[in-house]
Amino acid sequence: MPPMMANPPPPPYYMHPIRQGRGWKYFALFLLFILVSIMGLNFLLFLAGGSTLHSGSRFQEVMVEDQGSENKIAVIKVEGMITGAVLDGVHDLVALIRDQLKIAKRDTAVKAVLLKVDSPGGEVMASDEIHNLIQAFQADSGKPVIASMGSLAASGGYYVSAPCRWIVANELTITGSVGVIMQGYNYRGLMDKVGVRPQTYKSGKFKDMLSGSKSENEILPEEKQMVQALIDQTYSRFTNIVVKGRAEAAKANKEKGRALSPEWRQLVDGRVFSGKEAYEHGFVDQVGNFEAAVAAARDLARIGSANLVRYEVPFDLMSVMRLLGKTDTGKSVKLDLGLDLPRIWPGRMYFLAPSLWE
Repeated sequence: MPPMMANPPPPPYYMHPIRQGRGWKYFALFLLFILVSIMGLNFLLFLAGGSTLHSGSRFQEVMVEDQGSENKIAVIKVEGMITGAVLDGVHDLVALIRDQLKIAKRDTAVKAVLLKVDSPGGEVMASDEIHNLIQAFQADSGKPVIASMGSLAASGGYYVSAPCRWIVANELTITGSVGVIMQGYNYRGLMDKVGVRPQTYKSGKFKDMLSGSKSENEILPEEKQMVQALIDQTYSRFTNIVVKGRAEAAKANKEKGRALSPEWRQLVDGRVFSGKEAYEHGFVDQVGNFEAAVAAARDLARIGSANLVRYEVPFDLMSVMRLLGKTDTGKSVKLDLGLDLPRIWPGRMYFLAPSLWE
């Protein structure tokens, strides 16, 4: 009799070919369901008139407040850290504001722009670019930009508000902090304790300036003077921006606006002040809330009523897939302290409120 051969055990449940085929089908159907749902939602919003997708734009117009008017006031937000870095894996703040201003300029129904600022400031370059965009928008379109300050509009937050035709701040708004900061960390003392000494080869004596591994006696006086000169140059531009912006606004607003007080130079030393103090010294034109800023926008645009609209980036499945496809080639360890603090890069200049970098 030939030996009896036992039948091989069946494959595991998850390895069964039928199961494997069904899994991919279910996944494909799930993705198809999401895509169809998004397209259907956008179509329903379009039919309802609640939003309008601008041709050639990545933005969707959303109604914030419907007054049944043919006029519009576009609300553009400047919130959080002002930076030129990509925020969501696809867009950066400067580009977002640039594109929104382009839409507001092109749309003849938009009579004014309401800049909703709630920011501690941020990078010098990004703040300056946003400032220039607002200034150019008002000059080219003739449409006023009104700044509505939230709980915090300090340093770079005030920098982007300075060119606006009208500035409204709440009594408790924290603003001001006109100044520039550049910081780094010197860890040479710690290196000496553990017995580590850097070896540096450089083409010039200032090539390693701002290096954190240099001892105190290796930091040349000329190096400190050059860094301070950069800070002073940027600070001078900041103060000129404030003076020019407030002077042009006061001229355009005539008796309605506020001019800087004679002692303004003593107040641009980095200190912060409340919205009420800012009004008293001429840094803002009005003390009030968001509704007061809307009323000011209608008044400056000389319109009786207007719908409030904002521009949003619609959900893009391809953007999500790009984010999912991103991988980090290096490994890092992150320590969560329970605080949401802006990242300050050594060697860069910032317009930031002092409480956020100490």
